[in-house]
Amino acid sequence: MSENGLFISFEGIDGAGKSTHVGQLAQAFRAAGRQVTLTREPGGTPLAEQLRTLILSEPMDPLTEALLIFAARRDHLQGVIIPALTRGDVVLCDRFTDATFAYQGHGRGFDLTVLSALEHWVQAAGGGGLLQPALTLWFDLPASVAAQRLAGARLPDKFESQPQAFFEQVAAGYAARMRADPGRFVRINAHQDVTAVWEEVQAAVRSKAYLP
Repeated sequence: MSENGLFISFEGIDGAGKSTHVGQLAQAFRAAGRQVTLTREPGGTPLAEQLRTLILSEPMDPLTEALLIFAARRDHLQGVIIPALTRGDVVLCDRFTDATFAYQGHGRGFDLTVLSALEHWVQAAGGGGLLQPALTLWFDLPASVAAQRLAGARLPDKFESQPQAFFEQVAAGYAARMRADPGRFVRINAHQDVTAVWEEVQAAVRSKAYLP
């Protein structure tokens, strides 16, 4: 992997506003002279996008859902993320594995040990480690506020249509992931205006010396 390759993930419940800032951060990196690969999960490759459609729309048991998500992730890693990092790109990904632990693990109550095993199989890197983002920006927003933002915005998928209690569990899942890996996470207060959120995003990235 190139020394210059940089992997940043954006996490948060639906309605937290992370997608807006993915594009802004891409512009900032390009202005600094970096090549940027923008991508998302589930998705990012033709196969993974097909799996995304199934995952977001079709009823299925939790294990089937988790297996499809990690299958899409494996294809995404092999087809997009690893080649981009090898080229030295900045990879900005709208959600990654933390979302699986938050949504399937804490939201759905699926076995975290099974998710951990899948994570190790799919994201195995050299030396027995895991390929993980260098930085994860967690857009933390109260579930009640997220619901207000999403109301009437579009036809909700099967996750967006879950009750508020589900998203409270998802948020708790993100908090648990941050406690387990505090050096990788930066919590962004998403319950403020867009300008203030963007300032926090820039500060987080600059604190790691990823941007001048």
